Amino acid sequence: MNNINLQHTLPKVFAERDSIVSEVWYKNMELHKGELYLIEAASGTGKSSFCSYIYGYRNDYLGTIAFDKSNIKNLSVSQWVELRKSSLSMLFQELRLFSELTALENVQLKNNLTKYKSKEEMVAFFEALGIADKLDAKVGKLSFGQQQRVAFIRALCQPFDFIFLDEPISHLDETNSQIMGNLLMSEVNKQGAGVIVTSIGKQIELNYTKIFKL
Repeated sequence: MNNINLQHTLPKVFAERDSIVSEVWYKNMELHKGELYLIEAASGTGKSSFCSYIYGYRNDYLGTIAFDKSNIKNLSVSQWVELRKSSLSMLFQELRLFSELTALENVQLKNNLTKYKSKEEMVAFFEALGIADKLDAKVGKLSFGQQQRVAFIRALCQPFDFIFLDEPISHLDETNSQIMGNLLMSEVNKQGAGVIVTSIGKQIELNYTKIFKL
């Protein structure tokens, strides 16, 4: 996948609003593989909806979202499975981890689909982010900041053309935020991928190609 295009896309719940001031909603917007984008938003402007629409979790929007000119509403279940396995990676704001599994098991669940990373590589991510001692800890027992790092590692353990990160450092300190940014760019550069980060005020410091105001 090389491009994601939004054409006059708008959450249906916004349709009756008198005016929409946005550089994303109800505009023509194109995201290109290999480029870095930041989407700045206030709470309640549809930031997480934007991510869910592109990942195919929700379709309650007007307009069109297309991957390489193909309307995503026409994709079959099997096509979505393949896209999420090899083209799209997502770090959701709510993380979507399995609390009853260990930190490593949560990462392995994703990695087992493609065998993209070795166990040694996964453990190295944990070490870099200071949570190597949590490998065998149940995720439900971890702090939100620790869970955020586990979810981030999981997002890196697959091939992707685009990676979306919805408020990825909301509960991280500056040091871990910088480490996350370095790990992200190392993996993104290997894959030539595009990056889309959303933020309501605190974001990974990257050399963004463009910043959109949602």
